[in-house]
Amino acid sequence: MATVKDMLATYPADLGDVDRDKLTRCIEECIACAQACTACADACLSEGMVGDLTKCIRTDMDCADICTATAAVLSRHTGYDANITRAIVQACATACKACADECDSHADMHEHCRMCAEACRSCEQACNELLATLG
Repeated sequence: MATVKDMLATYPADLGDVDRDKLTRCIEECIACAQACTACADACLSEGMVGDLTKCIRTDMDCADICTATAAVLSRHTGYDANITRAIVQACATACKACADECDSHADMHEHCRMCAEACRSCEQACNELLATLG
């Protein structure tokens, strides 16, 4: 199975001055975060007090969708538009922060929320690090 770094290396044209390590990490963190958020939302649905987790489920689902879209946009380089890239990476960082904050509020009761919050914080950091390098 090819990794993100391997796929980026196969791109036949120049990627410009993008930091490949930060780009790779951001894509990988987005994918991991989307998976964690999807699993957390599903686990929340199985909890006895699902009604108390409505906001968590919604935030998980939004974050998963935004992370998935961000990973896809960051994986495409032909016809690159820096404005779109910056906007979606910023949106992803914002969604990850919101999801991490929400999951943290349930982390003492639900291990899946604690783990999801960690994945979201890691993705938020990767997004912010990539943003700092984008022109």
